[in-house]
Parts: sequence; C-alpha cells; structure tokens
Amino acid sequence: MIPNFWNNIKWFKYVEFSSPDSPESGINMNQELVEILDIIRSRFGRPIKINSGYRTPQWNTKVGGVPLSAHTKGTAVDLEIVNSSARYTVIKLALENRIKRIGLAKDFIHLDIDMNSPQFVCWLY
Repeated sequence: MIPNFWNNIKWFKYVEFSSPDSPESGINMNQELVEILDIIRSRFGRPIKINSGYRTPQWNTKVGGVPLSAHTKGTAVDLEIVNSSARYTVIKLALENRIKRIGLAKDFIHLDIDMNSPQFVCWLY
C-alpha cells in the first residue's frame, strides 16, 4: 500500500526511488526525506534525476554499498548532478532544508538523514 504522504509530493513519484530489483520498493522511502527533496526540487527549478533511492539489502551489496547503508532504510538518496553550478545550488538548498549528511561525487550528490550515523558531515567519493 502506498503511504498517503505521496499524494502531497509534487515533483517525484515513489517508483523513481525504487531499488532496481524491487520495482515497488520506493514506498519504503522516509517521508521527511521525500518532503525535503520535493522542496529542493521546487526551489531548484529544474528536474532532478534520482540515481539511487531505496535499496534492498541484496541490491545494496551488489552495488558495493556500505553495510547498514542509509539507502536500505529509505533515508538516503543519490541525485544525478553533473555540473558545478547545479552542484552548488543543490548543496545550498540541502543545507537550508535540514540535510546534515552530504556525499559528493563527480556526477551525483548523496543526501541522507540517517540519525544513527554521524551528523554535519560531508565526504567525497
């Protein structure tokens, strides 16, 4: 059953967050994170592609994710961001909207709200 909060999400559909090995698993995404992403997308003013949202434990292992990854809890997302001005804007919006864990790669940004992991951190891939 699709959680009701998805009815209020303007810019994303739960299937965009689904693990490739479980097409309906995007319903496992954390409500707070999805609501924050909807705000970020609205203020960003352009579409944002979800590279990775919820991951089944099996998929997380297959892609080399860390054990107990925030992705397996639905509290993390990787956004496709490929240029420096977009990267800057998304990071700024994330910080303005309570994101305290950010990972940076050449072509994506990891955002997560896993409260069981260190807070106020930023790392590179």
